[in-house]
Amino acid sequence: MSYGPQDPYDRRDADHYDRDYRDPYERRRRPGQVGDTVARIVRIVVSIVVLVFALHVLFVVLDANQGNGFVSFIYTLAQTFVLGLGDVFTPDDALLGVVLNYALAALIWFIVGQIIIKIIRR
Repeated sequence: MSYGPQDPYDRRDADHYDRDYRDPYERRRRPGQVGDTVARIVRIVVSIVVLVFALHVLFVVLDANQGNGFVSFIYTLAQTFVLGLGDVFTPDDALLGVVLNYALAALIWFIVGQIIIKIIRR
């Protein structure tokens, strides 16, 4: 046992030091837990739904061919995920109505998804 000067870069006892002084909430969270996986899945699903809304708005604004299979598929998905928010705004311009309603739906999906992710990660 030596009582001489200690090496400041000696990490032999660093794990004990870090463990005692880190945030108490940090100790509960471990990477790879089920909650993190579920939160990632929720984030992916919400991102896909928001992307579907963005594509739908883009296709409507650019007057895409409704007979195309992909455009029709995106339209059907957007109608499914809009959950009654497709007619909140009813301006005279139908194009503006689509943009406003689907942007509102995307915003609500995003906010609710972030809240769910925060609840899961607690």
